[in-house]
Amino acid sequence: MKTFISIYLKLSVGTLLVVIAPSLEAQTLDSILIRKDIDTSASVLNMDAAYNRPFLTADKMPVSLGGYLEANSIYSTEDGVTEGLSFQARRLTLFMSASISKRIKFLSEIEFEDGTKEIGIEFAALDVAFHPVLNFRGGIIMNPIGAFNQNHDGPKWEFVERPDVAVNMLAATWANAGFGLYGKAHKGNWVLGYEVYLTNGFNNSITDNEENKTFLPAAKANEERFEESNNGRALFTGKLAIKNRKIGEIGFSYMGGIYNKFEEEGLILDEERRLDVFAIDFNTTIKKTGTYIVGEIIFINIDVAETFTQQFGNKQRGAFVDIVQTVLKKEMFGWKEATFNIAARLDYVDWNIGTFKETGTEIGEDLWAISPAISFRPSAQTVFRINYRYQWQKDILSNPAAKTATWLFGISTYF
Repeated sequence: MKTFISIYLKLSVGTLLVVIAPSLEAQTLDSILIRKDIDTSASVLNMDAAYNRPFLTADKMPVSLGGYLEANSIYSTEDGVTEGLSFQARRLTLFMSASISKRIKFLSEIEFEDGTKEIGIEFAALDVAFHPVLNFRGGIIMNPIGAFNQNHDGPKWEFVERPDVAVNMLAATWANAGFGLYGKAHKGNWVLGYEVYLTNGFNNSITDNEENKTFLPAAKANEERFEESNNGRALFTGKLAIKNRKIGEIGFSYMGGIYNKFEEEGLILDEERRLDVFAIDFNTTIKKTGTYIVGEIIFINIDVAETFTQQFGNKQRGAFVDIVQTVLKKEMFGWKEATFNIAARLDYVDWNIGTFKETGTEIGEDLWAISPAISFRPSAQTVFRINYRYQWQKDILSNPAAKTATWLFGISTYF
């Protein structure tokens, strides 16, 4: 895959230079490249996040380019023990979009994590528009479970870390090869949107992993999901979003299917075991104060084989909520619409809901965290952020929680 991505990038950049180079003789780069800013209209839903980004477009060129960068420093202590200060090159993400012909467009998103330690195609899909309420999408699709999975770009958030429920319970930026339909309808102040997809999905790694617990993110390591299904059964993902332009947006999503390899060459290995994920997401802005609130709650049911011990949970749940308040918006340091914000996040994850059969006592394996933050935005597309995160995490036996305190300073920007 890394070889494919390298060739893909070289061809893309080469094509861009071939198209632009002749024009440079008569024009400056600034006159050729035009920034297409984020659409902030009231009709935009979370499902529009893939295209709702700033792009650079060249005159008479069908391809638009963009991306974002995330970098930060971190100082963390756990129960009084620290490893000191570190600097992290979290992500460099590149977008390319193209209008191929009337009502046909393409978008790709390639992410380089931790200095190319991980390279992945997160989105690469062809969209064909038949009608505003009926559009086709095929390729590598980001499954629309919750809101963060699709709307994850670093510059949009006031926090360095992604929500725990998205990273450590769901598989953040979870994408698969597949096909589906999506659309939107408007009436007055109301906007209704939907998405339905059939894709490849999870595998046995959600229970057979190094975490020694039921852990959906382990399935991201399975690169074969872009080539074939683990078991010949499609993963279904569907979402319904409702937005009132004066109130906010709420989304209801579901993702489910058979996750295990139950048969091979006619030999029955196991019974079919299901995975079902339900999510509710919301966002709103209190107009009187300008307070922005966003969050989601996740419920997961997994059919875990009885041969596994009770440390592998069959029910999970998690949630996060962010509250962001702009306290100053004015020209600062030469930036005309700079803003200074304060924010707070609450994280909650429980990987194993239930009680022990032998004792009836509650099973642990849960995490709580609170993160106050301050951020400075010289523009809507760039953020400087300072976070303090305090976390309590219990083991499966509900022993006294391990306490972790972390300072984070980070930057994130579209380009």
